[in-house]
Amino acid sequence: MLKQRILTALVLLPLMLAMLFFAGNTLWAAFAALIVLLALWEYSRMAGFSPAQQTPYLAGTAFFMLTAHAGGWQLPPFVWAIVFAFWLLAMPAWLNRKWKIQADARGMAIGWLLMLPFWFALIALRPSPQEAGQLLAIMVLVWLADSAAYFVGRAIGKHKLAPVLSPKKSWEGAAGGVIAVCIYMTFARSAGWLGFEASWFATMLVAVILTLVSIGGDLLESWLKRAAGIKDSSNLLPGHGGVFDRVDSMIAVLSVYAAVQAML
Repeated sequence: MLKQRILTALVLLPLMLAMLFFAGNTLWAAFAALIVLLALWEYSRMAGFSPAQQTPYLAGTAFFMLTAHAGGWQLPPFVWAIVFAFWLLAMPAWLNRKWKIQADARGMAIGWLLMLPFWFALIALRPSPQEAGQLLAIMVLVWLADSAAYFVGRAIGKHKLAPVLSPKKSWEGAAGGVIAVCIYMTFARSAGWLGFEASWFATMLVAVILTLVSIGGDLLESWLKRAAGIKDSSNLLPGHGGVFDRVDSMIAVLSVYAAVQAML
């Protein structure tokens, strides 16, 4: 399993960096759409969609993204406000009440609410190959939050954060993730990587929010899998599970980050 994880990472990481810094805008939009469509396919499986439902759902989503890119569409601020409210208000309520999704119109709408802002965020935060640093900086934030929470949790974690949803996560690990991200954001702010100007206190507030949202995105996907009775969202990535497994926190963080920028 470890060998598979390493080999898969050795392929995916260079591919991601190459696309991030060298792909033209259309190729990047298509690459981002592929990620989103694969994650949406996995989501639809968790929701119990039949193949007859999945085909028009995914095809319609792909057509919408193609049209949006061709037309230069962007999400208006009020939609980003809805996205922001979803991740900061609805998502914690979802985890608390353990709502289940179904293969119906509401299930379709939730899938779009999760995935489409993620795609728009990937486009908005990387307007050109020369301006890809901002998106990479936020990706690093997600990876750092996850890694710090994991290692601190393993070292000193005693109090379970969400034992039903993810038994290995601890409050100590979450605190470690917050501290690591605050340190990183202090450096990123001074280096001008963040794409916005704010006071140090405001930047730390953003750091805390993004770290908590990152954890929430991970827990939400864990609940979707648990409710569906599966371990991984799919087996598309050997040693890593599915695409949704790899981008669950990224979906939440990039959507919220893009929402904050759009509403400023």
